[in-house]
Amino acid sequence: MATSTRTARRRPTGGSTDAGIMTLEQFLTTTSALTTTQRVRLIEQATVLLGQCYVHLPLKRAMHAVDPLQRLRLLQLRHAPMSDRQFHDELISIFTELRDLHTNYILPNPYQSMTAFLPFLIEEHFTGSGAKATRKYLVTKVAAGITEPTFKAGIELTSWSGVPIDRAVEINADRQAGSNPDARRARGLEALTMRPMMMSAPPDEHWVAIGYLDGTTERELRLPWQVFQPPPAPNASAPGNAKRAAARLLGIDATTEAVRRTKKVLFNPSAMALERAAGAIAAGKTRTKVPMVADPATQSTMPDNLSFRSVTTTKGTFGYLRVWSFDLNDDGPFLDEVTRILGLLPQNGLILDMRGNGGGLVTASEGLLQLLTPHQVQPSLFSFIATPLTVAICAHPSLAEWKPSLVRSVETAEQHSQGFPITTPEDANRRGQQYQGPVVLITDALCYSATDIFAAGFQDNGVGTILGVSGNTGAGGANVWTHELLSQIVTGAGSPFAPLPKGADFRVAIRRVTRVGPSNGVPLEDLGVVPDAQHRMTRNDLLNGNQDLFEAAGAILAKQPLRRIDATLGGTTANRTLSITGKGVDRADVIVDGRPRASVDLATASVSVPLGNLGAGHHRVEVLGFHTGTVAARSSLTT
Repeated sequence: MATSTRTARRRPTGGSTDAGIMTLEQFLTTTSALTTTQRVRLIEQATVLLGQCYVHLPLKRAMHAVDPLQRLRLLQLRHAPMSDRQFHDELISIFTELRDLHTNYILPNPYQSMTAFLPFLIEEHFTGSGAKATRKYLVTKVAAGITEPTFKAGIELTSWSGVPIDRAVEINADRQAGSNPDARRARGLEALTMRPMMMSAPPDEHWVAIGYLDGTTERELRLPWQVFQPPPAPNASAPGNAKRAAARLLGIDATTEAVRRTKKVLFNPSAMALERAAGAIAAGKTRTKVPMVADPATQSTMPDNLSFRSVTTTKGTFGYLRVWSFDLNDDGPFLDEVTRILGLLPQNGLILDMRGNGGGLVTASEGLLQLLTPHQVQPSLFSFIATPLTVAICAHPSLAEWKPSLVRSVETAEQHSQGFPITTPEDANRRGQQYQGPVVLITDALCYSATDIFAAGFQDNGVGTILGVSGNTGAGGANVWTHELLSQIVTGAGSPFAPLPKGADFRVAIRRVTRVGPSNGVPLEDLGVVPDAQHRMTRNDLLNGNQDLFEAAGAILAKQPLRRIDATLGGTTANRTLSITGKGVDRADVIVDGRPRASVDLATASVSVPLGNLGAGHHRVEVLGFHTGTVAARSSLTT
């Protein structure tokens, strides 16, 4: 093969972010070293969090043969001669070996708000099948900063600074904190080009030499690392604000969320424009003053979290809903918007795509389940590790349910408290089923935390079929709190929490998740959710809008029966009637305000049920459609 080597010009990358972009060398000149006192404070506070709050410590010691507390003691003794970079690297390593993306050292300013990146996106696909399947790596998106015409979407990568590309991914995967091989590999691939520096040190190299094929010609392009600050998500939670309930209800991989925002800024300017337009409308500006107006019939009013459309396959046309993120400060508007979208999509089947969703608000993810199933949803259970400090933490009014169990666990040397739901059963079922067609959930190894919890609930509550493009989800099973939040909850002279230097922070898995239903009592952490079926991504998927993936999902949906129940209230206030129609169901039960009211066979196309006078005020009417004695569809009305 002929070989050609080029060095890219260092032209700024990416539309509206150009003014904030700098080279890695330029960024490093803005950093400053920690003092000895500041280092000691970080070590002491890490010891408090991991030793007294970290819910997975017994599990991680057993599964990964690690001892973070001993490493912290050694760091306390040995940090003096270390450089600032060496100190950060060691503290990062102590947390990384836990294989827990919830539990992290968040570097001080200016690292924590900045992301290092190379201006292109790599994705993997497979050729062949079974044991003979081979991974290939394609460039799928290129940002404006690359001027080499042969380096474009669709080229195959062959090497990374002289290392064969597959081996380079493996090496990088070993540096990631994913709790299973699929998760580490997915993050290793992603971190080749995007590294949020809130939880990882800057790249060691200032530039990378990328080997690739241009037809049959082997070429090499040298690209410098660049650094910028991605804008925050418009609906993002405030994880360190104890005054907001959402801060206590988060389950999120902050690195995956930061990478998602970086990808959006670099490679999807139209989505950023739509986001700004939706924000302007939400702020009360008139549509005529907004340069790009979201059409609610085709675009979500929360475009950073949701997008939707119809997907046509050889098996039929189905609804498609992409949930990009659960990073929200309130679940109500999110669930309202999902309900609206579900009503706009084809009703014969739904492809629900959660790939790359690092999680967010647990109540939003668990609240979504009820919209997709006629059954009563059982939410996951959460428990604290039993220590005197977690007993003190549960003095907070919102945590009172856990305190008696924690006290007993401390007294009896149990490792954990009893499990209680974060999403109450009432909230998990308040809205009821809004989409009655079959549902396929698409997951990957980047699905984490609240998204892991959703996938587990989807499987445990029998909502539908999970189609994975990886062999497992990210396996993040916890509610995560920051050191800042804990400092606000446990206050006073006896608090072990002290301020951290230069804006540094820690995140810790504070409450673990255990599953329900058929997997009752099984922890989600490290084990994750294994899909019911798997699809290996193809070149056609990467370059042509997931065509083969959607075909696989459509084939699953087409095999599912359609079960539907519809109800309409009529008559007068003094004499209400309920008109019921069904498809694929043979019986309907009517429940008014939680009490059984009628049961009718659906032998004809439509049945009218007299309800009489329901009384003053609002009433909830539910109609359950049955197929051979099993609830198959549910319709809810409010008078």
